[in-house]
Amino acid sequence: MKFDAYITGKVFTYEVKGACTPMEAFCRFSKNENIFFLDSALPKNEISRYSFLGFAPFLVLKTKHRKIHIKDNAGVNEFEGNPFEYLRKLLNQYSLKNTVDSLPFQGGAVGYFGYDLCHYIEKLPHNSVDDLELPDIYMGFYDIIVSYDHFLKKCFVTGIDFGIDNTLNDRMEQIIEELHGKSEEQEELFNDKIATEVVDMELKCNFTKDAYMKAIRQIKNYITAGDVYQVNLSQRFETCIDVSADDLYKRLRRINPAPFACYLSFEGVSIVSSSPERFLRVCGRDVQSRPIKGTRPRGKNAFEDEEMKQALLSSPKDNAELTMITDLERNDLGRVCNYGSIRVVEEKVLETYPTVHHLVSTVIGKLHERYDIIDLVKATFPGGSITGAPKIRAMQIIDELEPCQRSVYTGSVGYIGFNGNIDLNIAIRTFIMKEKTVYFQVGSGIVADSNEEDEYEETLHKAKALIASLNPCPTLSS
Repeated sequence: MKFDAYITGKVFTYEVKGACTPMEAFCRFSKNENIFFLDSALPKNEISRYSFLGFAPFLVLKTKHRKIHIKDNAGVNEFEGNPFEYLRKLLNQYSLKNTVDSLPFQGGAVGYFGYDLCHYIEKLPHNSVDDLELPDIYMGFYDIIVSYDHFLKKCFVTGIDFGIDNTLNDRMEQIIEELHGKSEEQEELFNDKIATEVVDMELKCNFTKDAYMKAIRQIKNYITAGDVYQVNLSQRFETCIDVSADDLYKRLRRINPAPFACYLSFEGVSIVSSSPERFLRVCGRDVQSRPIKGTRPRGKNAFEDEEMKQALLSSPKDNAELTMITDLERNDLGRVCNYGSIRVVEEKVLETYPTVHHLVSTVIGKLHERYDIIDLVKATFPGGSITGAPKIRAMQIIDELEPCQRSVYTGSVGYIGFNGNIDLNIAIRTFIMKEKTVYFQVGSGIVADSNEEDEYEETLHKAKALIASLNPCPTLSS
């Protein structure tokens, strides 16, 4: 593909009066090709104000190592190159002028960055097995976006006319018509049968409990030797399930709504996520990251729940971990942000979700004019909260001790707008679905005073909502 000329797009935005809810819209469009749903299922102030939905992209980008696969109206094109640099060229080709008073996402690339793109950023070993063999980057480029503003309780449809074809108006009109009103057929999609159907199921794990705790001891040895301060160690579960990916998302959303939840359905893989963590947000040149460190399960009653909150807030270990990772995020942002612009605006905030409590900090900065959003992603990816510190040594140890490559897990899902805005989550609490097999991983941050049993149990607490959405009573295989 040539990049000799850059395309100027015209943006058209329409408010849809009397539109259905975001989840109803998802149900109506869920069978469309290459659909995405970036779902602020648990809106929190300005943190997760919008939900976005789209399908039928005009271009699909897949990369694996240096192999780049493009599918658009002209057909399929395959070649070799640097995946980040090619994505940069595509985004530049379709760039739009940003306006302060516009919706944050008007159209752009939506999809995921797989964790193993870290090999394009740092020199790291390749010891773990790539058994899923999924693309490293998988993104659709969308010229029509359905947006929901949860604060104003308004729905908008935005279209960008790049002059690629003359169907934009017709496609927008059809989507607007579909968004109007409710129907009994759609209401049936929300009944309890989706969440309570019981099937025989066995969860397989790539670690035994003994092997996981042995790996924790190895990490503590590395810490004692001065190699590292913390490593996030994860274990992966898998099972076969006779449920469609969109129904699985409906289950997960009901059990564990989250501010950075999402659904992607691309050829060969679906991503179902209830992530609570923002990786990066850029609006104009203002950058925000919200790392999570520190977890406690929800209590069985109000008194026990309050005890769990206070134990997390007062824990020296969890506070030290959050401080460590916050400093790591500050350092990463410092590579591409203006000197003096980086600040920690929330040092420690308790956030409560259906199955766990978390500690969260918020770090902000202003992207330097010499850098773009791809430079920002490369400077900070993958997020330090799911690697450990120092980041490079932690990633080396992860590669040594985890049996399988992480793929989408602890990578990032979200949008990169043609207007320069981005919003990306950390892909935790996330299912990867290939055909009828689903995979999910859960991890824990290991430090010098980690208790092996407690760290193992923490991973199970984090998995609770995921397991419940698969089956109320699954069997855990060793």
